[in-house]
Amino acid sequence: MPSLLSLVGKLDASANLPLYLQLQRALRHAIVEHKLDPDDALPPERELAEALSVSRITVRKAIDKLVDEGLLIRRQGAGTFVTSRVEKNFSKLTSFSEDMIARGGRPHSVWLQKVQTTVTPEEAMDLGLGLGTAIYRLNRLRFVDGTPMALEFCILLAACLPSPKAVGDSLYAALAAVGNRPTRALQRLRAIPFNAEQAELLQVTEGAPGLLIERRSFKRDGSPVEFTRSYYRGDAYDFVAEINETE
Repeated sequence: MPSLLSLVGKLDASANLPLYLQLQRALRHAIVEHKLDPDDALPPERELAEALSVSRITVRKAIDKLVDEGLLIRRQGAGTFVTSRVEKNFSKLTSFSEDMIARGGRPHSVWLQKVQTTVTPEEAMDLGLGLGTAIYRLNRLRFVDGTPMALEFCILLAACLPSPKAVGDSLYAALAAVGNRPTRALQRLRAIPFNAEQAELLQVTEGAPGLLIERRSFKRDGSPVEFTRSYYRGDAYDFVAEINETE
């Protein structure tokens, strides 16, 4: 990694832009342009302040803003690091495992619940299913390279798999093996703050920003396959979609 001082350059105290904003912009540019790599560590605030001839308050304010943006992350007892952000293509129907493997990551899961049951009356109404419809509840904490990235709560139609035990690391791989991989999905994205339980599992602070994705997926014949709510860490994920002009 090049020296941070060479990436930031000299801050101008006589400029109209406050020093903390100059530093914030310079660090953001270094991260976005990949001059600072994911998981690169920043020097301690005291060293940065001395090297840039500014106050520690200025350095802390700039870093706080970049932490709020999700570009930097503070790890207790370790320091401040560039976040390992993941871009998820919102327009492609892929699984978490497929996305992470395609980016060279090592995904794994810790199961919170993997049981067969039936839909609740509320779920039956929301999903357009009959009362008593058999489902699997597949709830898990998703990791990449040992870091918790997402909480996933899935309702899977039991008719799509012989047993919940058939699901290993990838639900979509298990569905594909029996010819029931979904071909279409409706997705909704919204920002949420993590509650205390979610924050503890994902190793973030309570109230930290997250992204909730609700996905309803279907087979080619239009029959439903799954309804999944996934809570992604806002400091680790970017969702992108290609948009084309209509004629």
